Amino acid sequence: MQAAPEPGKAGFNLSKWALDHAPLTRYLMVVLMVLGFAAYFQLGQDEDPPFTFRAMVVRTYWPGATAQQVAEQVTDKLERTLQEVPYADKIRSYSKPGESQIIFEIKDSSRPAEVANVWYTVRKKIGDMRGTLPGNVQGPFFNDEFGDVYGVIYALHGDGFSYAELKDFADDVRQQLLRVKDVAKVDQFGVQDQKVWIEVSQKRLAQLGLDFNQVLQQLGAQNAVESAGTIQSPQDVVQVRVGGQFTDVEQLRAMPIRGSSGNQLRLGDIAEVRRGYIDPPSVKVRFQGKEVIGLGISMAKGGDIIALGKALRVATERIQGTLPVGVTLAQVQDQPASVSSSVGEFVHVLIEAVVIVLGVSFISLGLHKGGRFGWHIDYRPGLVVGITIPLVLAVTFLAMNYFGIGLHKISLGSLIIALGLLVDDAIIAVEMMVRKMEEGYDKVRAATFAYDVTAKPMLTGTLITAAGFLPIGIAKSVTGEYTFAIFAVTVTALVLSWLVSVYFVPYLGTLLLKVKPHDPDAPPHELFDTPFYTRFRRVVGWCVDHRWITIAATVGIFALGIVGMGKVQQQFFPDSSRPEIMVDIWFPEGTSFAANEAVAKRVEARLMQEEGVASVATWIGSGTPRFYLPLDQVFPQSNVSQFIVLARSLPERETIRLRLPKLLAAEFPEVRGRVKLLPNGPPVPYPVQFRVIGADPVKLRQRADEVKAAMRENTNLLGVNDNWNESVKVIRLEVDQAKARALGVTSQAIAQASRTMFTGTTVGQYRENDKLIDIVLRQSPDEREAISDIGNAYLPTASGRSIPLAQIAKPVFGWEPGVMWRWNRDYAITVQGDIVEGLQGAT
Repeated sequence: MQAAPEPGKAGFNLSKWALDHAPLTRYLMVVLMVLGFAAYFQLGQDEDPPFTFRAMVVRTYWPGATAQQVAEQVTDKLERTLQEVPYADKIRSYSKPGESQIIFEIKDSSRPAEVANVWYTVRKKIGDMRGTLPGNVQGPFFNDEFGDVYGVIYALHGDGFSYAELKDFADDVRQQLLRVKDVAKVDQFGVQDQKVWIEVSQKRLAQLGLDFNQVLQQLGAQNAVESAGTIQSPQDVVQVRVGGQFTDVEQLRAMPIRGSSGNQLRLGDIAEVRRGYIDPPSVKVRFQGKEVIGLGISMAKGGDIIALGKALRVATERIQGTLPVGVTLAQVQDQPASVSSSVGEFVHVLIEAVVIVLGVSFISLGLHKGGRFGWHIDYRPGLVVGITIPLVLAVTFLAMNYFGIGLHKISLGSLIIALGLLVDDAIIAVEMMVRKMEEGYDKVRAATFAYDVTAKPMLTGTLITAAGFLPIGIAKSVTGEYTFAIFAVTVTALVLSWLVSVYFVPYLGTLLLKVKPHDPDAPPHELFDTPFYTRFRRVVGWCVDHRWITIAATVGIFALGIVGMGKVQQQFFPDSSRPEIMVDIWFPEGTSFAANEAVAKRVEARLMQEEGVASVATWIGSGTPRFYLPLDQVFPQSNVSQFIVLARSLPERETIRLRLPKLLAAEFPEVRGRVKLLPNGPPVPYPVQFRVIGADPVKLRQRADEVKAAMRENTNLLGVNDNWNESVKVIRLEVDQAKARALGVTSQAIAQASRTMFTGTTVGQYRENDKLIDIVLRQSPDEREAISDIGNAYLPTASGRSIPLAQIAKPVFGWEPGVMWRWNRDYAITVQGDIVEGLQGAT
């Protein structure tokens, strides 16, 4: 067989140029290797890639309104305005009695740089239409930092210390943590606002001829901060101050109250005045069975999470030494440890991959017949390929550093994918050199021949492979932005591997490859005349001669592949390998915070008894903050609690995850429990969801119940529920307007009096240093804790006398929607459920 003719020298040969400038080639190889591995240690490290949250939360409060009134008068008007915002995409909202919350999402195609301007537009447009909302609406309030990740969370606990004292310690700890490099912000969770409670017995007031309005007016008048003017003397301006404001609780107790007959009483004689906390409590945080204040730390953009973790460990050790005895700072979440583990796993996999690639290269390129044992391995071709791996990785790290791509789960995974591809070009170039040297070419001629023959085909193959990742690179979606590093890192590594193969591999080949002895007078000859190649050529020839059979077999195998693909369960993002298990417990809509807290404590205690559990963190009345970027966040509401169960290891995590659903169902039947793992990509609330949309809430509820019944009949679904939950109890006061008018009482006065009696009315603020503490007036506990107490309530009239509320109003018990969700301005009920173990949702 004749050798292929040597190509002409019509074009530029990069391999020959590299060999002709060997000192420069050596210099570049060493410098790029050193700079690349130096760049590796400069890359920012985080758990997830940088990701722009295109969602804003708009919250509005309208005290006293029903869920439907809020939906029609507040939520709908805000949604109508949000539809006019540039890039508006999805508008989800829920309305509860007295509360509206809208989650406004803009299109995935919006550029990250434009998102801040969109949020400014939202504020401006809603500010312009604010006057069309009902008069006593509070807000709207905006949260465009919805995507902030609190990768490190600490729990501050103090035995024997009050919430107020813990809050002071937490403020000091926060101030010190903010000084740590790369800390962007530190937020506190579980803080209970202080209140000064004035609890008055209405029966006692009626006996003394006083009413709530009198007490309110006198408290407000004395504690007000008003300008008393200034005295303009010929030389000075002297400020005039009026004393009387409360500076401690004793002064409040000693405040004189004028009775209807003119006699004076001390406030402490007719009411219990005490300092306490918000009631019912706001979100509470617990860790390992103890109430704590959480401190969530968010890293600055572009920071190194591992370096931040080291700096925080040093800072917290120093801070712990300054805290009083009994006050401890424990770590709840440690994202730096997770990232460090991921990087360590990558290095481990990288070493394994390099060993495998080297092994395959040594065998496939260097295995020859002959030698002492019948076969021998020439290690030199494999060594050339082995050197190219760290060289390509080093240059890839340099490119990642230049383009601002850090180390995270996506880029690390991309590097592992690229490892199997970046050696292809080097193997082709080395194999061509070895073959030509065996045919009698010298090293330089073999190297230049390899470039002429293989450079363009290799580049074409490299670009075709890179084009396979192009859909990820050009995807205008949340998923595309999240996974962009797969495209960027893989394509960069592949293109660089081609450059290394045509520039550095020929130089390495001339240094390391060994020319086998041969007859210098013999003409070049082909080597494909061995028995293996003869049999292989015979098979190829048969396929060509029977081309239609070959084509039919190819199409058949492809069709079988398509059919088989349909049998494979689909899931774009698998669950993460983090050790946390998320446990949610949901109560019926309208459940009190106290009932929630009581059950949550029992669940917490039971979870801590489970084998393999390292720690349990509990958020009562809310979901956890975003400690992990793709977390599906649960908003604050009194009927939910969420637990972070940290397993000691991944095998134990799986054991616990499989055991917990049965445990919750058997031991806590009063709640709807849910056990889930953290996702790897953008969150999906439930694997199976159906959205029922309509304009009439009553008909919508009926249709959703039909969907829910159909889903419950499917044996592959578990925990089927809907997001409208249950209706809530309500007492409506049907007022006899004729009697009310005769007594000079309005519906507004009745509502205000009822609120003061049962919830409390803020009558002023107690000022203590830089704190403002609300002073709240309400009835004593024995007159407001039972539903029947509303029938015994007293109401002040225009004449100053108090009359029983039942004299002019009739309490009627009823039901009303507790929460009403909407989707793009239509009422929408989402019916959802989990799937049985062994199946996976196409998420």
